[in-house]
Amino acid sequence: MTAHIPTEIAENARAWPFEEARKIVARIGGSKPEKGHVVLETGYGPSGLPHIGTFGEVFRTTMVRRAFEQLMPDVPTKLIAFSDDMDGFRKVPTNLPNQEMLAEYLNKPLTQVPDPFGTHESFGAHNNSRLMEFLDSFGFEYEFMSSTECYKSGMFDKALLETLQRYDEIMAIMLPTLGKERQATYSPFLPVCPSTGNVLQVPIIERNTDAGTVVYEDPNGGGKVEVPVTGGHCKLQWKCDWAMRWHALGVDYEMSGKDLIDSVKQSSKICRTLGSRPPESLSYELFLDEEGGKISKSKGNGLSVEDWLRYGSPESLSLFMYQQPKRAKRLYFDVIPKNTDEYFQFLDKLEEESDEAKKVENPVWHITQGRGRGNEEKMPLSFGLLLNLASVCHAEDKSVLWGYIARYAPGATAETHPVLDQMAGYAVNYYQDFARPQKQYRAPTEQERAAFQDLVGELKALAADADAETIQTQVYEVGKRHDFENLRDWFKALYQVLLGQDQGPRFGSFIALYGRDETVELIEKALAGKDLAA
Repeated sequence: MTAHIPTEIAENARAWPFEEARKIVARIGGSKPEKGHVVLETGYGPSGLPHIGTFGEVFRTTMVRRAFEQLMPDVPTKLIAFSDDMDGFRKVPTNLPNQEMLAEYLNKPLTQVPDPFGTHESFGAHNNSRLMEFLDSFGFEYEFMSSTECYKSGMFDKALLETLQRYDEIMAIMLPTLGKERQATYSPFLPVCPSTGNVLQVPIIERNTDAGTVVYEDPNGGGKVEVPVTGGHCKLQWKCDWAMRWHALGVDYEMSGKDLIDSVKQSSKICRTLGSRPPESLSYELFLDEEGGKISKSKGNGLSVEDWLRYGSPESLSLFMYQQPKRAKRLYFDVIPKNTDEYFQFLDKLEEESDEAKKVENPVWHITQGRGRGNEEKMPLSFGLLLNLASVCHAEDKSVLWGYIARYAPGATAETHPVLDQMAGYAVNYYQDFARPQKQYRAPTEQERAAFQDLVGELKALAADADAETIQTQVYEVGKRHDFENLRDWFKALYQVLLGQDQGPRFGSFIALYGRDETVELIEKALAGKDLAA
């Protein structure tokens, strides 16, 4: 349950979930709508497994929902997770078993395709189950809806008959957006063939609005076929389907990717034609790959939720999704450490902030539903430091890190600091899978060699209990004495020679964690030309 804040603060909050929520408040005129609740929706195409975009959309929509509940706590809300599982099975994904068997079911609704894994009654049901397990694992509150069930149960019948009645108006919206070849065959309705069960993309040659049927020419030479548009005998083309769904379910809010802006416009026109106001929306930017290009599922150049959760916490992923949804962001392994440390920084700021109005501008307020840290311990060191410790120790297991952590943060153990223990595990995974293959150590230049030797002397002269700040000051002083054109060059040399990377943590903090004597030994190995990657 989200911590409640004064209505005045919610009304003036600048955080984007509140800006979006105020659109819904304005839409319903500041009072409970006639249907008695507000509906927010997210869509899922179950031809594949849930992915990081699925998480992002449900998470962001949930943030809007929680903000709306702050603004209008007396108006119930509903978040629908809608699965387009009546879509035709267009191609067999290469990562599935039983390829030949699946190929026999092309063009059938996904809920009529056998489950290649053998665990559910259909491929659509298998992926729907995975979706719900996925959403449940993050604690999302939602109502699952299946397209197949909505069509076959009659839930959509009234809206489908209204779509048939306004067929010509809908065609006038859609045809100008299509090429000439597609115009010749396009129809809002996709009949489900009574004999084969296939979802057909065929021209509609007759319509009977009184009977609620459409007629098409059987592509297999069986002459004219008349089918009802209701009861699951037809489904709609997806833009029409989207609009019909908004209309039938009374959807008040649904966000979508920037690549669907034109689709939103067309579906909104169709929704109005059906007599409903299209939902309020936010067009979010798409994620980019390592090189800044568009992520493609077929190319596999993105990052999965499972990937992220091997190297970072759910909270760090939530922070990545929360921040600047209208800006394109690289979604690659190297964004995980930054978001992990920023999460804890925002968490500390939230705990220190006394002004309620400023608290709701903090991303972590939205991620934790206003609870903040709760019983969670404060992190005594950064994730970046843990990563570099794992790197220099060539850690195979997080227990290796705890020997250093316990010295740096006396009294801290895996039992007393479970979050820190979890971060240590993430750090080892990240080092093993991602950081280690990227390491590129180099030998020091003559100027750098002299500075390193000087640093060894300074470290040996320091008091045994010297803190990170004292050590950092000495590292600075050494750099100044050796006439580096820019002190950044000195620190870059430390990182490249000792850690095999271009960037790193505050070096004083790293030495305090790793140990003064251990750092001296590391520098001496580098000066002796030994392989630090071994």
